[in-house]
Amino acid sequence: MSILGIRVEPRKTTFVVLELTDDNFSIINCELIKVPAALDFPEKLKYIRSCVIDILREFSVSRAGIRVAEGNTQNLDITRLHIEGVVQEAFSSSEIEYYFVGRKTSIASRLNKSTKELELIFKGKQPYEGISNWDELTGSSAKEAALVAIAAAL
Repeated sequence: MSILGIRVEPRKTTFVVLELTDDNFSIINCELIKVPAALDFPEKLKYIRSCVIDILREFSVSRAGIRVAEGNTQNLDITRLHIEGVVQEAFSSSEIEYYFVGRKTSIASRLNKSTKELELIFKGKQPYEGISNWDELTGSSAKEAALVAIAAAL
């Protein structure tokens, strides 16, 4: 089974595709969705939606997850919220069997971790043993995308 995890930031969107076989996760793909700067904002949202739908089709994704902004954040970015909404809409209108929308606490709960443990994993200070090729993930956004994908699989 292929699972997609997405982590949105105002200027970049990271996605990780995992393969689940016999209770083992492995990374199939980890990339950024690069949006052309020449597009105006509505066209950027359309571009991201199209990319997400293409990813779902290309990798035959059956489950997906998106790491969304914390509700109590001081620096809530409206661009990020718009992009997260478009990604959720793409999930909803696709043929995937299930999608998960997670904040830090709900991701930690599904992974049987504390939020402090999860934060250490996000920052790369502690590995996550559930993915065979974890070392391929560089940066906290890729790690967050992978862990939200696992949360969607559980």
